[in-house]
Amino acid sequence: MRADPLTAVIEAGTPLVVLSPHLDDAVLSCGALMTHAMGRTQVRVVTFFTESGAPPYTFSGRQYLRQVGQPDAERLYRRRRAEDREVLARLGAAWLHLGLVDGLFRRKSGAPGRSPGRVRRVLPEVAHVYPTYRLHIATGRVSRHDARTLGRMLALLQELAAPPRPVLLAPCGVGGHVDHVLVRTAAELSGEPVIYYSDFPYNQRHRLDPGFVDRASLIEVEWSRELAAKSALVRGYGSQARALFPGGRIPMVPETYLLADGERANGRPNGGAPWLS
Repeated sequence: MRADPLTAVIEAGTPLVVLSPHLDDAVLSCGALMTHAMGRTQVRVVTFFTESGAPPYTFSGRQYLRQVGQPDAERLYRRRRAEDREVLARLGAAWLHLGLVDGLFRRKSGAPGRSPGRVRRVLPEVAHVYPTYRLHIATGRVSRHDARTLGRMLALLQELAAPPRPVLLAPCGVGGHVDHVLVRTAAELSGEPVIYYSDFPYNQRHRLDPGFVDRASLIEVEWSRELAAKSALVRGYGSQARALFPGGRIPMVPETYLLADGERANGRPNGGAPWLS
């Protein structure tokens, strides 16, 4: 019987680098696995989109700020970064905030910040890469204006892949948030060994993209250990937990990971991964 591939990676002492789009995604989707891995191997959480933009905000940006009860995005993101540091320090994981701007606040290259023209003050959407959440951010379609963002992400991944060579844990992009899809795309293009994680809690309402799963020749593996410990970690993100879990109950569902099936990959990107050979 083939051993659990996730346990095999951890017990081999292979360093894990968890690629987190936002300041909570790693713990939301991988908190139980990371809890188990602590003390067995090195765990580092690398978060890409850790900054907000300056006002004026789009309508979608203002809606989000109202939802979390904080009208000032810069103040909110300072709190979010502090929450992330505190939770990961409690877990014992290393962390790195890369300082890219969240999709809700990301402006087109060359678009002004604090001193926009009259049109941009009245209609800030015209200066933003993703003018709305529902029609742009949540579609899974990366804007052509984000080509530079993707290039920066790939350059950062090359730096992170220095020896000892880690295994990257990257989001599948369940739910279609473009920031998650950007991180997934950067991981795919990096040429590094990748294990994908199913994005929680979005996977409670949305399905995996079957085209991505087939293209990368992935098979699912569930992880059920340390779920109680994960729940406590998630509550550490107080600025987000109430919006994500309005009733206060965090579902204790197994985490889902997707790994390349070496028998099916046949030379595709990340194919022939040793944990499934």
